[in-house]
Amino acid sequence: MIEVKNLTKRYGQHYAVNDVSFTVNDGEILGFLGPNGAGKTTTMNIITGYISATDGDVVINGVDILAEPEKAKAKIGYLPDAPPLYNEMKVDEYLRFVADIKKVKTHDRVKMINEIKETVRITDMSKRLIKNLSKGYKQRVGLAQAMMGFPEVIIMDEPTVGLDPKQIIEMRDVIKRLGKKHTVILSSHILQEVSAVSDHILIISNGQIKASDTAEHLSSRLSHGNIMSVRVKGEEARVIGALENYPAIRKVTPSGSHEPGTIDLELAGDEDVDIREAIFACMSKNNFPILQMRSLNLTLEEIFLQITGGEGGE
Repeated sequence: MIEVKNLTKRYGQHYAVNDVSFTVNDGEILGFLGPNGAGKTTTMNIITGYISATDGDVVINGVDILAEPEKAKAKIGYLPDAPPLYNEMKVDEYLRFVADIKKVKTHDRVKMINEIKETVRITDMSKRLIKNLSKGYKQRVGLAQAMMGFPEVIIMDEPTVGLDPKQIIEMRDVIKRLGKKHTVILSSHILQEVSAVSDHILIISNGQIKASDTAEHLSSRLSHGNIMSVRVKGEEARVIGALENYPAIRKVTPSGSHEPGTIDLELAGDEDVDIREAIFACMSKNNFPILQMRSLNLTLEEIFLQITGGEGGE
């Protein structure tokens, strides 16, 4: 659906984006992450045709954004971090105006506008002046304009910025629904939201792609070994002694006792080694019942900081 090939944007000697390539599949929600100044917004502006690239190509469903800009842009809806709203218009007026700009056929407009308002849940705001709407509703109106014409691709830059927790949850639900009918690129600093809705994560830093995978695979790959939290019934010293005799388990860290007669442990294995079977074998051999076991995967925040080194933007 979206192919970005060797994309570069240079300002003098500074590279805002440097040889970036990635693909977003049809119907996929891509979480696009990076520190401030990493190149996220520049990349999205090039994809939408808002600015040109120094080098490289962007192809939207087979259409090159540079060779056929009008045809490619018709396939894209864009919600920037500051929605392009006319505050003196009523919501319906504004959406009819956007439909006119996007050349939506007259006989399709009423049905399309009503369907979009229902999707982003602004039907009750139809007759309200945009300037009188809350921040959350303004964001939804901005998303409605991006959806006008039912483009195949929707790109959102910080759609939840400035929203309260309830509004963030509502926007998350809207994004999930969009992913059922559209290909979505989502950029946000709220990493929990990206993790909750994205099928794939792309992390950019200093203008270059540093990671591209699912959150689960990134967590597994960056943990440098399988890490498990285990609650075992037995005496602490005996349990630890038994586990330390298993070479697959390279580190045993006690983390207290939360039930009488038990010990909680954090167990780590070598990189790419699944230690679950070793844990079960050890506990079974020594008659220590396992009461609880779960994987300790890295959170998206930990992945982000590990990949970017906690850097800030310029």
